[in-house]
Amino acid sequence: MSIVVRIPTPLRRLTDGQDKVDVEGDSLGDVIDAMNEQYPGIRERICDDQGQLRNFVNVYVNGEDVRFLQGLETPTSSGDEVSVVPAVAGGC
Repeated sequence: MSIVVRIPTPLRRLTDGQDKVDVEGDSLGDVIDAMNEQYPGIRERICDDQGQLRNFVNVYVNGEDVRFLQGLETPTSSGDEVSVVPAVAGGC
C-alpha cells in the first residue's frame, strides 16, 4: 500500500491529467520528493526557493493542515491521504 496524493486541477498537467497519484515516503517532504521524481516540476509548484511550502498552497495529511502539524516533517505512512489545495482568495 502507498500514500495517495490528491492533485488539484492546476497541477494535473504535470501528472498527465491524473487527479491522484500513489507514492511512498516517511514524511510529507519525502512524499513531495517522490512525486517530483515521477512528475518533474511539481515540487517547485508546492515549495518555494527555500524549500518551504508556498503560502498559497495548503497541504493536508488525512484532513489535517500540515501547517498546524510538523510541516514538511509531518510523518506519513502507507494508507495516508495527502491533499494539495491551492488557496482561494476572493470576496467583495
